[in-house]
Amino acid sequence: MTDAAAVRIIATFNRLFGASHRVTMVGGGAEPLYEPATPTQPARVVFTYDYPASALHEAAHWCIAGSARRRRRDYGYAYAPGPREPIARSGFFASECDVQAVEALLAEACGVRFVISADDFAAPPEELEDFERRVRERITLRRVQGLPRRAEQFRDALRAEFGGG
Repeated sequence: MTDAAAVRIIATFNRLFGASHRVTMVGGGAEPLYEPATPTQPARVVFTYDYPASALHEAAHWCIAGSARRRRRDYGYAYAPGPREPIARSGFFASECDVQAVEALLAEACGVRFVISADDFAAPPEELEDFERRVRERITLRRVQGLPRRAEQFRDALRAEFGGG
């Protein structure tokens, strides 16, 4: 059964960006995935199963990615699951900080619970605490400085759809 919030998030994303950016969001993936557009197919933002939080996280990645990144599968990033070595973990945390801040503001707009995810249960507690602190600081900064253009458009559309935040 598909989560009702996920259906509304998909519909909002596709209505807002589908035609203008040749992109479609779909749920049901065993893993999240971004596939760039081809000459015959729009780009695809695939999120995990039917989880609204996964949809918002993947939308945040798409909203932040520049045009060059949006031409590459998974935006050109090589995902390495945890546990990660310290250098890889540091790089992951750096790349995820702003994504999760944007995700938090999108989640707020539609009433979806946001949880910071280090995606690495083997990370030392002090690194996890530092990552959480950095994400919370970035959320505060995004509230003051604003969101990237597409993220702001999506947040506003989610507010209108869900009557939230």
